[in-house]
Amino acid sequence: MQLYNTLSAKERKKLIEDAGQERLTISFYRYAHIRDPQEFRDALFMQWNSLDVLGRIYVANEGINAQLSLPAENFESFKAHLDTISFLKNVRLNIAIEQDNLSFLKLKVKVRNKIVADGLNDATFDVTDKGIHVDAEAFNALIDDPDTILVDMRNHYESEIGHFKNAITPDVDTFRDSLDSIEKDLADHKEDKKLVMYCTGGIRCEKASAYYKHKGFKQVYQLEGGIIDYARQVEKRKLENKFIGKNFVFDDRRSERITEDVIAQCHQCGDACDTHTNCTNKACNLLFIQCENCAAKTQNCCSDACQEVFNMSFEEQKALRMGKGNSNKIFKKGRSSVLKFKS
Repeated sequence: MQLYNTLSAKERKKLIEDAGQERLTISFYRYAHIRDPQEFRDALFMQWNSLDVLGRIYVANEGINAQLSLPAENFESFKAHLDTISFLKNVRLNIAIEQDNLSFLKLKVKVRNKIVADGLNDATFDVTDKGIHVDAEAFNALIDDPDTILVDMRNHYESEIGHFKNAITPDVDTFRDSLDSIEKDLADHKEDKKLVMYCTGGIRCEKASAYYKHKGFKQVYQLEGGIIDYARQVEKRKLENKFIGKNFVFDDRRSERITEDVIAQCHQCGDACDTHTNCTNKACNLLFIQCENCAAKTQNCCSDACQEVFNMSFEEQKALRMGKGNSNKIFKKGRSSVLKFKS
């Protein structure tokens, strides 16, 4: 019984390209009580593998968080399978604005302690006492209200390339960091202001809204479906689009363009740019913003030192890495002193 990947990313990429099928990139989440996450995980893998689903899915006692792609022709079968699972029946599916057949190259279904790493002790507050969900039209009206404080619940490297106008964008590396930072900064407005939050697809706001209500915020709202669904709604309903730039996404596309505004800059030369890349020195792998000119000059590396390593033979690179753990830069998402124009 196959419960894991048997093909490499390179092999899968060739199969996708040879198949020539249109694939859809989809994300969804649902908080629910899952008694046996491992059993649930194995059942999902078997069913979704048969539908040629690829992606990154986290399962925990508290629910499921999924980012995936599948052939468009299998969408109805996939949706029908979800509807056979009681807590996933009619779950909202966020379909990507920009499609890419290679957004995911493997199916990874992992059992985790939590579906989002929030660092919270859920036993200390009522996680079901969430904020008010609002659609795009209500969200636009709320953020025009002078009594509203609009907060981006994402990390610095996400909001750097795109965010809502006039939003507070915390300079944090993790979701957990943002929870404490926002509560501290807005402590004087728990009674008199509307706290309105948004994130990529809604999952971070789901937990954050309950947490902030527990912390004493009286008026808490969250954008239903996050930026992904907001972009769909404003286009479909011809609403004013108050988001500017790109929406960072957690697959090989790295982002979806929502508007033509470029609000970020190349971290190496300072020119206008909002394209993320990973340093091609595998021992570094730093995520950073790089323009085409700098990419050509540096062979997609973040520094001269990494470019020097990248041009070594495989055996030389392997010897350099021997006995060393991954660089902390991998997890700092652009927090490197070699990036002269990191804002």
